Amino acid sequence: MAEVTSILVVEDDPEIRELLDGLLAREGFRVMAVGDAAAMDRAMARAAPDLVILDVMLPGEDGLSICRRLRANTSIPLLMLTAKGDDVDRIVGLEMGADDYLPKPFNPRELIARIRAVLRRASGPPPSGPASRRLVFADWLVDLDAREVRRNGGEILELTSAEFDLLAAFVTHPQRVLNRDQLLDWTQGRMANPLDRSIDVQVSRLRKKIEPDGRNPTLIKTVRNGGYTLTVPVREA
Repeated sequence: MAEVTSILVVEDDPEIRELLDGLLAREGFRVMAVGDAAAMDRAMARAAPDLVILDVMLPGEDGLSICRRLRANTSIPLLMLTAKGDDVDRIVGLEMGADDYLPKPFNPRELIARIRAVLRRASGPPPSGPASRRLVFADWLVDLDAREVRRNGGEILELTSAEFDLLAAFVTHPQRVLNRDQLLDWTQGRMANPLDRSIDVQVSRLRKKIEPDGRNPTLIKTVRNGGYTLTVPVREA
């Protein structure tokens, strides 16, 4: 049986804490919900969670201080809850090492999606496949080591480094919805700006180069409120 993912919620508002407890439990997570830093420390001394949801505004030690302290000592994924529109807390939290943020009030479905995305990123990409790392989709062959893309084994397709990194993310995660945060993280790493919309531009440029009709894409589809997905299977060359 697969091990259940554990989430520690640190939220002082009892109504929100109860809401999160019930929501996460219904999604199959094991949840512990506490109201302040001292209770969080006691909970983590008993068992380290797989992810921490951390409110910024807490009594005593606030969420930003906790984030700094946790990140100095652990690599546990952190998702911060911030006041709606409070850009300063959001930016500071990300600079301190939070993996993601969500403003209040939040959509429960978006919270779950962000939690799963953070957990996927934290676990790292799936195995890269065969030793040759040559993958085929549709009419294209992608050589991940040589960083080359060819149509039907013919001439090399000219891609920028950013376009190749984006395509590599798709072919190593085929037929899965990848949100913009994931794509930014996998293509730009920790230097990615969370407000950056360049992924949309890069997807558009990539489509023009690999799609039969860039204006009506069939290979890389947009998923409403989700991100993008490579619609076709990928096989080893």
